[in-house]
Amino acid sequence: MFITLEGPEGAGKSTQIGRLSAWLQAQGREVVTTREPGSGPLGPDIRRMLLEHDEIPPQAELFLFLADRAQHVASVVRPALTRGAFVVCDRQIDSFVAYQGVGRGYGCDEVRRLSLMASDGLLPDRTYLLDLDPEVGLRRHSRHDRLDREPIEFHQKIREAFLEASRKEPERIRVIDASLDPEGITEAILADLRGTL
Repeated sequence: MFITLEGPEGAGKSTQIGRLSAWLQAQGREVVTTREPGSGPLGPDIRRMLLEHDEIPPQAELFLFLADRAQHVASVVRPALTRGAFVVCDRQIDSFVAYQGVGRGYGCDEVRRLSLMASDGLLPDRTYLLDLDPEVGLRRHSRHDRLDREPIEFHQKIREAFLEASRKEPERIRVIDASLDPEGITEAILADLRGTL
């Protein structure tokens, strides 16, 4: 099963990925935790380019994300799914569509099409969107990379893009209130996930 966690910085994705992975392992499941961008043989270099270099043209940013997705799915995600593992990923198609389709203005349909081409049609089985006011998330988040430094209006558009995706695909994307305490968020995720296992 391919599970992704989405949402703004500061929403607690890393904490919840750790908790979810530990719970699945306690159920006797093999779990692969990963992230986009940044996993697999090329991922760390692509992540560094995307998040640390200030002078990246929007088109280059778009194609770096696509290169990361193609390599990550082929070398990490699909092999794990093929052997029956659970893959728990920090960000994937929904972040890409929100940031590139809405934030950068390339259009959600076109960006989604490119993403599915890069992943050879792979979509997550379940996505947990940790929804949080972006101002709260940015205050919680200690590191600020190139994307975090975008104006607050940019981050508000991203949040709305995530919520719009959840309205279009409610069977896949579950919205979780990330203003809850970490235990409450974990229980909301597990309450949903238990019904799918």
